[in-house]
Amino acid sequence: MKNEVKSTNYVFLQGQIGSPIEYSHDLYDERFYEFTLKVPRLSEQLDELPITVSQSLVEGLREGDKIALTGQFRSFNRPDGERSRLILSVFAREILPVKDDVNPNTAQLTGYICKPPVYRTTPFNREICDVLLAVNRAYSKSDYIPCIAWGKNARLIKDADVGQKLEVTGRIQSRGYTKRLPDGSSQLRTAYEFSIGNVEFVAKESEVASTNDN
Repeated sequence: MKNEVKSTNYVFLQGQIGSPIEYSHDLYDERFYEFTLKVPRLSEQLDELPITVSQSLVEGLREGDKIALTGQFRSFNRPDGERSRLILSVFAREILPVKDDVNPNTAQLTGYICKPPVYRTTPFNREICDVLLAVNRAYSKSDYIPCIAWGKNARLIKDADVGQKLEVTGRIQSRGYTKRLPDGSSQLRTAYEFSIGNVEFVAKESEVASTNDN
């Protein structure tokens, strides 16, 4: 686990399985399942987060069990009419016993800004900045993770260039929203995002070399 903490994509969650464990798909002759994990916040609200897990890890688990897990926050595109929809899920690598007195939701990512950050303020003048990070993983794949920063972190990120490398720590959160459909109707949906608690700008290797030369 020590090596995984230093990876570009690491998640630790602890909570209660909040939905039936259902078959999802097969990949390379291995079966995968999905369920929702209810993870408590300090405010006593719950984040209900999607989990994907292999059959070898899910055996013996059932709805209502309390578990801890480590893994990665991953994305893929799913067709949605004429467009595609970004689907996010925590891919579990380990299922662990529950521990007392631990933060039940911690995560860290290292990735590159792939769209201009979007900065805004709420009606109560709270500063918010949305940023999409491309996080590399094995086999030349990348996960595209929507992140949200608040206050000082929002001000730090809002003028960052596309391609800037960031190291962020924080947690994964869920929130409900209303989606307006083309036929004029609306649909309640749940969005998932990385809530940034701390951010560091990572210099490019060429910039580091230039600084060392000076």
